[in-house]
Amino acid sequence: MTRIKKVLPNEKPEVIVEKTVETLTTTKFTLAKDIALPEPEQIEKKDDKSIDRSLYFFNRELSWIAFNKRVLNEGLDSRTPLLERTKFLGIFSTNLDEFFMVRVARVKTKIAEQIDIITDDGLNPDKQLHAIRESLVPLVTMQHDFFENTLRPELHKHGVKLLDYKDIDKKHQRYLKTYFQEKLFPVLTPLAVDPAHPFPYISNLSLNLIVIVRDRETGEQNFARVKVPNVLPRFVKIPETDDHTFVPLEQVIAHNLEALFPGMEILNYYPFRITRDAELDIEEEEADDLISALQEELRKQKFGPVVRMEIATGVPSEIREELIAQLGITETDVYDIPGLIGLGSLMAISFLPLSEYQDKPWKSVTHPRLKDEEKNIFDIIREGDFLVHHPYQSFTTTVQRFIEEAASDPQVLAIKQTLYRTSGDSPIVHALIRAAENGKQVAVLVELKARFDEANNILWARKLENAGVHVVYGLKNLKTHTKTALVVRQEGDRLVRYVHIGTGNYNPKTARFYSDLGIFSCCDDLGADLTDLFNYLTGYSRQREYRKLLVAPVNMREKFLQLIQREIEHQKQGYPSYIIAKMNSLVDPEIISALYEASQVGVNIDLIVRGMCCIRPKVKGLSDRIRVISVIGRFLEHSRIFYFSNGGNEQVYIGSADWMPRNLDARVEVITPIEEASLVKELKQILEIVLADNRQAWDLRSDGTYIQRHPKDGEPEMSSQKHFMSQGRPEFA
Repeated sequence: MTRIKKVLPNEKPEVIVEKTVETLTTTKFTLAKDIALPEPEQIEKKDDKSIDRSLYFFNRELSWIAFNKRVLNEGLDSRTPLLERTKFLGIFSTNLDEFFMVRVARVKTKIAEQIDIITDDGLNPDKQLHAIRESLVPLVTMQHDFFENTLRPELHKHGVKLLDYKDIDKKHQRYLKTYFQEKLFPVLTPLAVDPAHPFPYISNLSLNLIVIVRDRETGEQNFARVKVPNVLPRFVKIPETDDHTFVPLEQVIAHNLEALFPGMEILNYYPFRITRDAELDIEEEEADDLISALQEELRKQKFGPVVRMEIATGVPSEIREELIAQLGITETDVYDIPGLIGLGSLMAISFLPLSEYQDKPWKSVTHPRLKDEEKNIFDIIREGDFLVHHPYQSFTTTVQRFIEEAASDPQVLAIKQTLYRTSGDSPIVHALIRAAENGKQVAVLVELKARFDEANNILWARKLENAGVHVVYGLKNLKTHTKTALVVRQEGDRLVRYVHIGTGNYNPKTARFYSDLGIFSCCDDLGADLTDLFNYLTGYSRQREYRKLLVAPVNMREKFLQLIQREIEHQKQGYPSYIIAKMNSLVDPEIISALYEASQVGVNIDLIVRGMCCIRPKVKGLSDRIRVISVIGRFLEHSRIFYFSNGGNEQVYIGSADWMPRNLDARVEVITPIEEASLVKELKQILEIVLADNRQAWDLRSDGTYIQRHPKDGEPEMSSQKHFMSQGRPEFA
C-alpha cells in the first residue's frame, strides 16, 4: 500500500511503499487555479465523502474493461478480415474469462472478508463490483447482438455456416444422431437434482445444460444437469457439404436428450456456464516445499467460489433462482446471454483454411546480423550490440539460436536463464537440458507462480532437475518476471559474458504474435550486473547496487522517479525535456504523480499503453501535456520502452516491467539502458512510428473514453504493425 506523510504546501510528499499490490491514497498535485482539487491533508481523511479521487485516477478494472472494448472493436470493424473479426470476438470472451477468474474474484473476496479498501480513484469493493457490472452488461450485449445479427450472417454468406440444429435438413440430422450415439452418448453423464441427488459440482468454464424432465408414469417434474464435454470440438462439422457447415455441440446433445432420459418427457433445456475464482493463495512463509504447496493449491483451485454465471436469456425464474442458490451467487453475478454462450470457442472457426478472409500469412525474417548461419553467434555479438524486434524478426534464429548454440559450444562453461512462461514443447528447455548433459553449469529460475502456467512450469522444472540443471523456483513473496539469459564463455585466458535482456517470454509460440524487443550484448557491466542478479535469485544476496540495470524491487522505482525528476529539472532550466513510455499497463500512483508534476512544469509526455491506464490525460492544470494512445492490432503490443530526452543527451531503456505497483514492488524485474547510439535511434524510430499510427491507435481522452484514430482527408493510412512487417517483406507495405 502507499502511505502519505503530511507535508507543508511547498514540500514534496514523502511516499512510503510497502510490498503489496494495493494502493490506498493519492499524492499531492499542484494545479492551476481554475481546477480545485483537495489538499493532501484532506485526502488523508479517507471517510471524507467530498473527496473525488476520480479527478486524479481512472479505476484500473474499468480501464481494463475499456481495453477489452477496444479488442471487441477489432471484431466489429469492417476493415478487419472476416475470420479475424471472428477471432477478436473470441479473444474478447477469453479475456473476460480471465478477468472474472482473477480481478473480479479478488474484488469479491474483499467484499466477503469485509476488507473495505478504497482504490486510488475512490471506490470501495462494493462500488467497484457494481461499476464493473454496469460497464460489462452493455458490452456483452453488444458482442452477442453483433455476432447473431451481423457476423453470423456475414460468415454464412461467405460459406461458413454456424447453423442451429433446427435449421439443418433431415439427412444431416440423421448424421448428427449417429454422431451423438457414437461420439457423445458414451461420455455424457446426466446428473439428477433431487433430495436423493445433491446438486452436482460444476467445473470452471464448463458449458452445461439444465434439462427439465417429466416422468411419463407419475407426472412428476424434475431437472437434471448434463455437462457439455470439452474434449470434443464445440462446433460439430457437417460432412458432405460444399462449405464449412457447423452445429453447436450443446444443440446436438439437446436434440438427443431422450437417449439420456428414457421414459421421460423432455420439457425444455437451458444452457449455462460458470466461472470460478482461480486465484492461488499460497502461504509461502509456511510452505516447506513450494512445488507441493502449489500443486495442492491447483487442486483446490478447481473448487473456487463461483464468480459469474452466464445463462441463456429467458430461463424461467424458478430455474434461475435455484441455480443462483445452489451456486452460492447473487443476481448481480448473473449475465443473461441472448444466443450462444461461450463465444471464446469462435477462435477455432477463425483458423479455418480460408486465407482470403484472414490476415496475410506472416513469417518472421532473420535479423540482418544473423543471416550467416555458419558464423558463430558469439562472434557476431562481439562485433557490437544489436536489437531484435519480434515477431517481425525471427525468435528462432535469434534468441533460440543463442541458447542452442550455447548448449553445444565447447567453450561455453555456464548458462543462466529465467523462465516465466514457455511453450508446451519448448526448444529452449530442450537446449538447456542438452547443455547440462554436455557438462555445462546450467542454472534456471522457473517461476512456478506464473498465472495459469503453474502446472506447465512444474512439469518443466521437474524435467530440468532430472537432467541435472540447477533449478530455483523464485524468491519468497516475489514473482520473478524478468526476461534474462547469461552465457559465460571461455575465450583464451579470459571469461566473456554474453547477455540477452528482453521484454517478452522465452516462448517461441507467443513470439509469433507478441510484439517484443530484446538486446544481445557482451558489455562487461551488463554481464557483471546479470551475474549479481542471478546470485540474488539463486543464493543469499542483498545486492543493492547495479552498474547499469534497473532492478525491481531493489532500485527500479527510485531510478524511474529520478529519471522523471531529471526531465522536470531540465524543463525548469530551459533544456529539452520529453518523455515517451511504452508499456502494457500504467497503474502506479507514485509514477502517475511524478508525470503530473512533469506535465505541470511543461514537460511533454507521450504514453503508449496497450491495456490498463489509470492516468487522466489532457486535464487543464493537471496533465495538459500528457497524451495517451493505445494500439490494438494483429499482434499483441508487449514491448516496454522508456525514452528520456535528458536535455539532448537521449537515454532509452527496455525491459520486462510495466509502471504498476506489482512490477515495481512485488516482482523481480530488469530494465536495461540502451547505450549504442544507433540502437537509441532505432528505438526512438519505433516509438515515433507507433505514435504516428492512424489505423489501430486509440487516443485516451480526459473523461476516460477512447477515440479510434482514422486518417484525415488525403492522409494515407498508417498501421505501425504493417509498417514493421513491410521493413523485412515489402509485400506487406
